[in-house]
Amino acid sequence: MRRLILGHTTEFTLLAVMVVLCVGLSLATDRFFTISNAFDVLNVSAVNIIFAVGLLVVLISGGIDISFAVAASVVQYITALALGALGGGNWAEGFIIAGAIGIGLGLINAALVYRLHIISIVATISTFNIFFGLLMFFTKGVSIYDLPEWLTTRVVFFEREMADGSWIELTLPVVVMVLCCLATWFMISRTTIGRQLYAFGDNPEGARRFGINIAAMHYISFGWMGLMAGIAGLMQAHYAEEVVPNALYGRELDVLAATVLGGARLGGGKGSVIGCVLGVLMVSITQNGLNLMGVSPFAFKMIVGAIILIAITLSSARIDKLFPFLATDSTKRKGTHQ
Repeated sequence: MRRLILGHTTEFTLLAVMVVLCVGLSLATDRFFTISNAFDVLNVSAVNIIFAVGLLVVLISGGIDISFAVAASVVQYITALALGALGGGNWAEGFIIAGAIGIGLGLINAALVYRLHIISIVATISTFNIFFGLLMFFTKGVSIYDLPEWLTTRVVFFEREMADGSWIELTLPVVVMVLCCLATWFMISRTTIGRQLYAFGDNPEGARRFGINIAAMHYISFGWMGLMAGIAGLMQAHYAEEVVPNALYGRELDVLAATVLGGARLGGGKGSVIGCVLGVLMVSITQNGLNLMGVSPFAFKMIVGAIILIAITLSSARIDKLFPFLATDSTKRKGTHQ
């Protein structure tokens, strides 16, 4: 048990902070600690979690992507137009088109970083503006409301009415989110590619000398981010039942903060899917609780930012200093000599 906690310091610390936060919010408002509200938070968080697991792969490889939310907006719009041209299409065609376009946009970022040797944050800030500018120029900001019936029809896998009259629902975006999390976990934890991504992110020069294909690392990480962005864009269109060009604009920094909060290191070589999911849920729970308490939306960013700062500080602290009873004998001796 001690080794498990020491090996997943960030996740356990974040989970502890979330428990304390949930207790506090449940005391502040009786509507927070209900099953229906928990499902609402999960449904609302699904798209951001899909974004986050894609971003996690890029961060593990030592890169960073700021353009994914705008890329998802581009995917939404082009997919909607393509489906209209196909006479409506279906879910299979929707996922294929959205995924392909998303991967294509991700590969553009990878090419800029690898071929032109542009720092990833600079490259993706550039594509962020290019993608959004082109989208708004060609669409003139006009939304699409005439979507295929299959895309706007709510898909519910499980629903139940509670004693208080509220409903709990397990919707399609949540199921897709779980599948995306499992696929990402499998790739980074159970494949050679995943081990190479961690090695490349931790020490790029060492990975190159070891024979790891550097080009492949860039294209796989940004391509995976593009795939997740495409899927998230399709799920957002399904959830909102419309395509609004700027609907996802601005989510990139929230998702980035939540992913880093979950333990992903900006320098690369570190991060986990469970930590990533906890980071997004932490932000969503905070926003949900503040909303139920009637806190002004203008205070959301400030309070959420403060909680993220505190949680990251605690997660960065040595676990043996926070919880001395977990320290090993060697750690205690080392601390004694320092």
